[in-house]
Amino acid sequence: MDEARQEIDARYYANFMDVIERRERTFAARFDTVELGPLVIGDLACGADVRMRFGELGAFHVNAPLTGTMELRQGGRAPVVATAADAVVLDPSGDTVLDRWSGDCRAVSVKIGATALADRLERLLGRPLRGPLAFEPRLDIARGPGLSWVRFARQVAHEALAGDSLAQHPLVAAPLQEALLNGLLLAAEHPWRDELAHPSEPLRPAPVKRAMDAVLACPEHPFTTTELAGLARVGVRRLQESFREYVGMSPMAYLREVRLDRVHQELRGAGPGELSVSEVAGRWGFTHLGRFAAQYRTRFGETPSQTLRSGG
Repeated sequence: MDEARQEIDARYYANFMDVIERRERTFAARFDTVELGPLVIGDLACGADVRMRFGELGAFHVNAPLTGTMELRQGGRAPVVATAADAVVLDPSGDTVLDRWSGDCRAVSVKIGATALADRLERLLGRPLRGPLAFEPRLDIARGPGLSWVRFARQVAHEALAGDSLAQHPLVAAPLQEALLNGLLLAAEHPWRDELAHPSEPLRPAPVKRAMDAVLACPEHPFTTTELAGLARVGVRRLQESFREYVGMSPMAYLREVRLDRVHQELRGAGPGELSVSEVAGRWGFTHLGRFAAQYRTRFGETPSQTLRSGG
């Protein structure tokens, strides 16, 4: 126990640790940690249920369980639970309490220097920040950018822990550290995320905007390319070429993407037994359920029924 406290103190933060009495588990901590510039990445497990208390962290921190759970509180904010589906992002300020780190929890634990992360964001934006950098506490690591970032962090740490690794060489380490900072800024929710995700988008011509507005206003309508071209007041060929140049897809592909988004939103917001997948798909213009299910899985990484079960 004393060795575990000292290791977390040395690598992360000063702390108090106690085992929560659970007879079926024995405390047997294993910490694999590596320091990469402003980041510390660890693969951590305690073997028994523990609770921990910290002061203010002074750094951003991500706890991403691979198994088990972590129940945390910070400052006056509501308690949060980190799971294998939802990591928790902690702020530099506010006393932090880990009420329960379950004995079956093995977690990727990443400390990120606050100054380095804010400086990185300013460099990406090309201007000083107005206001403090603050993240939403929940980070989806079951899919998408959050999952990708955790996998990337684990891979970098694994390489850095290997003997004679290029990940520790200055020519390689610096770009890897920047990539990890960039990745977190793209994966986690904060006020500048959308601007980073869509940098310097070219202004779309009026015909493209008219067609996009029509789709967004009524995506369930059975649009055709000819009808959209008429609404855009250009020919079909010109509309198709403009969409490929400024949107990156055809008008009908854009319509499909908007419809998929609307289905996804409705399924996620549905309560138990309120809706069926076929009902929602039909409402948004999908008539071939097999093709719809394949397109949906490609877009969101899960089946429509999985989204419906996890919604509400």
